[in-house]
Amino acid sequence: MTKADLVAILAKEARGSKASAEKAMAAFVAGIFESLRKGRRVTISGFGSFVVARRAARDVRAPRNGNTIKIPSTKVPRFRPSRAFKITVR
Repeated sequence: MTKADLVAILAKEARGSKASAEKAMAAFVAGIFESLRKGRRVTISGFGSFVVARRAARDVRAPRNGNTIKIPSTKVPRFRPSRAFKITVR
């Protein structure tokens, strides 16, 4: 499913235009991005939670020459599905 598919479903269910549904989808995604950027958790009941996690620094080997490369720690987004979501997918 693509973003366009989601916009079409939103427009059909809300009995609105695709343009307004696309604006709503863009605002929804922008809200999630902004909250995660600020380090806040985004929880959608019955769906799941978006959180920011810290990935530790680590040393890896370059496959081409075998040299050790140090990768610094970084923040990464994570999604944790709700229990209802997990049951639905099973």
